[in-house]
Amino acid sequence: MNSITYSVITGTGNYIPTKNVRNEDFLINEFYDEAGKKLEKANQEIIDKFFEITTISERRYVTENLVTSDIACYAAIDAIKSAGIDKEELDYIIVAHNFGDVKIDNKQMDAVPCISARVKYKLEIKNPDTVTYDILFGCPGWLQAAIQADYLIKSGDAKKVLVIGAEILSRVSDPHDRDSMLYADGAGAAIFEAKQSEKPVGILAHKTRSDTLLHSRMLYMGNSYKSAIRTEDDSFLKMNGRKLYQYAIEKVPQTIKECLEKSNIQISEISKALIHQANGKMDDAILKRLFSFYDIADIPKNIMPMTISWLGNSSVATIPTLLDLILKNQLEPHRINRGDILVFASVGAGMNINVMVYKMQ
Repeated sequence: MNSITYSVITGTGNYIPTKNVRNEDFLINEFYDEAGKKLEKANQEIIDKFFEITTISERRYVTENLVTSDIACYAAIDAIKSAGIDKEELDYIIVAHNFGDVKIDNKQMDAVPCISARVKYKLEIKNPDTVTYDILFGCPGWLQAAIQADYLIKSGDAKKVLVIGAEILSRVSDPHDRDSMLYADGAGAAIFEAKQSEKPVGILAHKTRSDTLLHSRMLYMGNSYKSAIRTEDDSFLKMNGRKLYQYAIEKVPQTIKECLEKSNIQISEISKALIHQANGKMDDAILKRLFSFYDIADIPKNIMPMTISWLGNSSVATIPTLLDLILKNQLEPHRINRGDILVFASVGAGMNINVMVYKMQ
């Protein structure tokens, strides 16, 4: 049997910010609706309903001295150490983000040079053949960057690729919008390496879809809901949460099913489903609908590890951070073992969905 080149994960890392922001910290906020009208409900009632819908009780924010490229670098250092490789051996560094180095005192996007180039600089990598580029793909950005790493490896253009997802959403969220309680900061990273194998291992298949024509405005940048602070320059992340929820539970399970079929993997073979952490109840609904396609009512216990209750939604950082925590035995009772089949899935601005089926070596 001839060996084939596969892309395998050899190291992972993360950076979880130190500032812990609890739901009760939002009691002092003034919340408004899209029309600029102050909400009549008490903040405690708003927060309680938010927790019921999302399962989020706290989230992490970066300290004022840090920007996205800093935390991306910290996660990268962790992943490089985990993989036990020389950083000079990296063929590519791909960084997924959506807002660049947004500073505490300047909300304007800063991404020239690109964040990956800044990471390479901060890592002090001298090798000119270590190519850097960024990807802006909404919350599914890290997973799409991993898919691109797979293409680079299988084409023979790369042997080692560092893929990072880093975001600071706390600086682009509107404090007068209830949805601001969803967002968090963080970074996660993984090293993908080429491996020759006669048996399938690593990335087995992936699937991406973009429903841009109909759904591109479900996540967008807009003015603060509090009209008194609106200026021509202010711009905050906005979301049509109800429509996004319906889109996700309809389209994500179908995309996962298509990717499983593409990889010739049965749903009974899945050990873990690592799904983007945007809303706890939404992820539960996605998993339930996926298993319903196979007429399975009893979903295996502990198949979907979750971090959203204490880390919130850190966009592109959620999946690599989740993976790193499990691999380093920091998310009890979850374990990932040799030979396990993992399903990665994400959904976000675009609207974009992507799925990857992976077998642990």
